[in-house]
Amino acid sequence: MHKSTSVKALLVGGATIAATMIPLAGTSYAASCYSLTCDNLGPVTYTCDDDGIEARRVESSDRVARLIWSSKCQAAWVHVKGTQGSIYNSYGYIERYNSSGTVLQKSLSVAIPHGTTTDWSNMLGNSNTGNLFRVCISFQGNEYPLKCSTKY
Repeated sequence: MHKSTSVKALLVGGATIAATMIPLAGTSYAASCYSLTCDNLGPVTYTCDDDGIEARRVESSDRVARLIWSSKCQAAWVHVKGTQGSIYNSYGYIERYNSSGTVLQKSLSVAIPHGTTTDWSNMLGNSNTGNLFRVCISFQGNEYPLKCSTKY
């Protein structure tokens, strides 16, 4: 009897340890970048999209570019969407400004897809000095004027 009690104790103890090592469904993991360390990194890869909200939006000729902001990562990126009938090549990007209103950096432009698919850019982080961001849509051949949102 003593032997079977020891085996049961080992099995229960082992199962308890194993259970604590398995992540639960819906477990939230911390972002792996923050603020300026997010510059030029992908929002999905670095889990910044988990809490991303639409902070600004700009539309031009049936194209949409949204400035997405992550509080968790303190970073922004542009999310773009085209339409079925789009014939001109267009791009979305975000700009980072300092508190004086000077442009510090522009994100890499992301092509707005032809059709109803979406795409997004890499991120630009917010420094501790309180950067502002805006989102823009530009057209490759200047078929339509540059259109940008207000700053966020």
